[in-house]
Amino acid sequence: MSSLPHSTGQALDRVDGPAKVTGQARYAAEYPAADLLHGSVVSSDVARGRVRGIDCAAALAVPGVVAVLHHLNRPPMAGDDEPYKDADAAEGEPFRPLFDDRVLYSGQPLALVLARSLELARYAGSLLRIDIEPEPHQTDLLAALDQAHEAPAELPAERGDFYTAYRAAPIRVEASYSTPIEHHNPMEPHASTVIVQPDGSLLVHDKTQGTQNSQAYLQKVFGLPADKVRVCAAYVGGAFGSGLRPQYQLALAVMAALQLRRSVRVVLTRQQMFTFGYRPRTLQRLQLGADAEGRLLALGHQATAQTSRFEDFTEHVVEWSGMLYRCENLSLAYRLVPLDVYTPLDMRAPGAALGLIGLECAMDELAVRLGMAPIALRRFNFAERNGNEDKPYSSKALLACYEEGARRFGWQARDPRPRSMSEGRQLLGWGMAGGVWEAMQSKASARARLEADGLLRVASATTDIGTGTYTVMTQIAADAAGMAPEEVRFQLGDSALPKAPLQGGSFTVSSVGSAVRLACLRLRQALGEELHYAVVNVSGGQTLLELSGANVRELLMKSTSYDVHPSNFPVGKAVGSIFAKSQCVIRHTGEDTWELVVRRSFADYFWLWLQDASAEYGLQVAA
Repeated sequence: MSSLPHSTGQALDRVDGPAKVTGQARYAAEYPAADLLHGSVVSSDVARGRVRGIDCAAALAVPGVVAVLHHLNRPPMAGDDEPYKDADAAEGEPFRPLFDDRVLYSGQPLALVLARSLELARYAGSLLRIDIEPEPHQTDLLAALDQAHEAPAELPAERGDFYTAYRAAPIRVEASYSTPIEHHNPMEPHASTVIVQPDGSLLVHDKTQGTQNSQAYLQKVFGLPADKVRVCAAYVGGAFGSGLRPQYQLALAVMAALQLRRSVRVVLTRQQMFTFGYRPRTLQRLQLGADAEGRLLALGHQATAQTSRFEDFTEHVVEWSGMLYRCENLSLAYRLVPLDVYTPLDMRAPGAALGLIGLECAMDELAVRLGMAPIALRRFNFAERNGNEDKPYSSKALLACYEEGARRFGWQARDPRPRSMSEGRQLLGWGMAGGVWEAMQSKASARARLEADGLLRVASATTDIGTGTYTVMTQIAADAAGMAPEEVRFQLGDSALPKAPLQGGSFTVSSVGSAVRLACLRLRQALGEELHYAVVNVSGGQTLLELSGANVRELLMKSTSYDVHPSNFPVGKAVGSIFAKSQCVIRHTGEDTWELVVRRSFADYFWLWLQDASAEYGLQVAA
């Protein structure tokens, strides 16, 4: 370990890039398993009602169809609400897939058809006959506003006397805005592959932003011990909120694997990607009062959003109006309307992407009323402190952003009159808006180990939804350890790794990155800051044997007394132990790949032992 130029903040090719562009990166629906069954979800086309009966005869008569699961024949699940609440759950009663005969929303999963191929499962699913007794429903926010109730949100306290200040303001703007539903639909659809291990434990590859959140959910819902379920997500093909909560395909896949004792894969169709969480529809009312110079005297922001009937989904919609600009008289309100729909879900910049639309549009309206440039109005009301908490910002470069943006955009050439600029028959609009987001941090942990091969191996259970977690953690670890990035290997996406929070809210680097940095600094201190070491090639006296395949762990269990269970021997670990009554180093290099480093003079002995021990698994030799 030595001092090298810092790599953090410098351009670096994505360390996971080669695996992705060459097809080596496996996503949740791409892991192979012996005798794998494919599940196809059959969904409700009724928004509210009760299932009176399910006729599975035609589906089960299709050759290759193994089973049809529904609420009447599923395996045991937790009976009350608490076990279904995950780390990102909203207040209320979480949705419980295939729990009973109630239909709560259109698109709700009512059955899972399992077959030897996906095509068979989907075809058989089309043959199911589900009799639903429909009930009156409501899915339109505008038609149910009279049912709105206060959201269970901790809004900032009102400041000053908004109503008096607003009525007395020389310039007043009152405007209403609405935002539509936005659905998650990343490149990788939500999928879960559940592989039943020889010891009965479950290895789950899930599309998730939190492997430990999914693991805890499965433990509670199905009563599984921690060492009987492991969740992995080495690569995630986009998420930005859709993977924060365990989606229903995960519970269905595990349900089927437990019932049939077979490995199972469930992949949602593109149509079914519209049947779970989304950014909710909102109605917003803004009231801005200002003096003739443009100084904000009063600011009121009310928002009404939709939610499901079983959970009160709450996000930060109106709070930003108390932070972005200086104003001494503030009133905020946030209400929810329960509908016969699924619960909304966090989506990129949750809440802020909605509330700031209303605020910034109203500020533009105020600028027109004042005859003032939009940037000038915002500069004039710049806030040095967070008004919601009356605390100064640790850093804020918004004024510099205004100036640089205006310069680059050529703002001085803008004609402020509406509909005054055009290009041919097309009208041109020049606008701008400001934004704000929280700086958050969560508990996280990481492990760092300097291996005999000179590589620094660092691990944490965080995920990478495409934002570059692999790369930035590699850079942080390299800088903290005083090593080059190419000497670092970062592992993530495994519930067996050190604890990490959900990857969301833009706090992964501040949280996991801090843990990675501290682990590497402590490792460096343990080795000695000025430690000198030499690397001597002794490989001539050793032989490397690589073992791969689904049954390697069973072979190892027959040959060594060391505990090779995933919870004790994760990928990246290496130990010196007794193997076949002789000393060797055992390294876990990949999910189904292991290495034995043995003395060259014992190589033939180990080879004969491996031949005998692996005979029942069908030994294949590759030079």
